[in-house]
Amino acid sequence: MNETTETKKSSTIALVLWTMAFCFGYSILRYHIFGPVPWKDLSFFTLNKSICFTSLVLLIMNFGFGPAKNLGLRIPDSWLNARMAIGIIAFLLVLLHAFMSLLLFSPAVYPQFFEVDSKMTLNAGLSMLGGVIAFIILWGYNLSFKTTLREDMAFIAFITSRKFLLWAMLFTGAHLVFMGYSGWLNPQGWHGGMPPISLVSFALFLAGYVINFLGRE
Repeated sequence: MNETTETKKSSTIALVLWTMAFCFGYSILRYHIFGPVPWKDLSFFTLNKSICFTSLVLLIMNFGFGPAKNLGLRIPDSWLNARMAIGIIAFLLVLLHAFMSLLLFSPAVYPQFFEVDSKMTLNAGLSMLGGVIAFIILWGYNLSFKTTLREDMAFIAFITSRKFLLWAMLFTGAHLVFMGYSGWLNPQGWHGGMPPISLVSFALFLAGYVINFLGRE
């Protein structure tokens, strides 16, 4: 294994582990230390939120390092070289989050997303729609790096284009907004004064979107 490959591997591991540590730590503090969530829910409910949070931050890194470099920000080459690996890990975490959310999504766990008759609220439906579309786009984006078929070149050029990616990112933002904006407007309900994960995620998403809008070629 040459030095470049070793550096790339080390950077990927470091970025992923530090991101996971921050996201898991934030989730535990907010929901268990300062919040009312019982510790028995750490293994699935809180873990799912942590995985979602981690995947979003990693995706922001994956899509943001290049444009940030174009804007003149100092991004280490080792971070740039780690983007593909970070993107793959982020996609796997998104996939895991999707499966876990399907198991958790019920009136008993998320009563705020359901009407009295157990039907989803409008906000829940819009959030789910945004999440599903964002996931499909991310899946297609990952596939675009794994195909060598000549007839797919037009698809690859389209799905990796600046215009498409900027529009596609908005579905992730919509997923976050409709999922949690009601809690954003109630600081008194923030456990330990810590903003909801959806709000922190949206703030990071917004920063990443601006960087992509200004710096993506």
